[in-house]
Amino acid sequence: MMGLRWRRTPVAGTSAGAARPAAGTAVLAAGLLLAAGGLAGCGGGSGGSDKGSGTSYVAGDGTVTIVAAKDRRQPVALSGKSIEGDLVDVAGFRGHPVVVNVWGSWCAPCRKEAPELQKAYTQLKAQGVAFIGIDTRDDDLAQARAFQTNFGITYPSIVDDGGAVLLGLRGVVAPTAVPTTLVLDEQGRVAARVSGGVNATTLIGLVHDAGAGTGSAG
Repeated sequence: MMGLRWRRTPVAGTSAGAARPAAGTAVLAAGLLLAAGGLAGCGGGSGGSDKGSGTSYVAGDGTVTIVAAKDRRQPVALSGKSIEGDLVDVAGFRGHPVVVNVWGSWCAPCRKEAPELQKAYTQLKAQGVAFIGIDTRDDDLAQARAFQTNFGITYPSIVDDGGAVLLGLRGVVAPTAVPTTLVLDEQGRVAARVSGGVNATTLIGLVHDAGAGTGSAG
């Protein structure tokens, strides 16, 4: 299990009865999630420059941010061409929870979490849960395709050509915070965010809670 860090801050509408890692539960107010977008890459994470161009990134520390249903804001707008060249639009998945994962083939934490994401997708897709990746800062799509093949990724990833896709998520995902995973509820609103690598067990619990509208961690 990856080293997830959890913080506890009371948020109305959360459930205290769900199973939790021994370290506690991260529950942060929606204002922190949406107003302080830099949190995704600043919560004790370490910098790095896996990408050959020297572009730096911030590896998050695994902090989980949860938004109570009553505090969730407008649906996320996210669309673009996939690595395979198909149009992907998150709006097409309204009525279903959606997992959005920001990754790059050059990112070591992304390689570590990739099997966990696919494991979660395999378990959740029969329940109508959609997964969408955002491939960022991969100059050569052949590397992105190789990443998908090597880790058996079967859900689509939007190519973040020139950073425009992540720019559309400003205030939710910091441009240098890779990896970051968002869980959207059935209305397309951000219900949870993991800043850094995530494991399948945590992600499945967050998705179930988002779908139930509880805003609690599982």
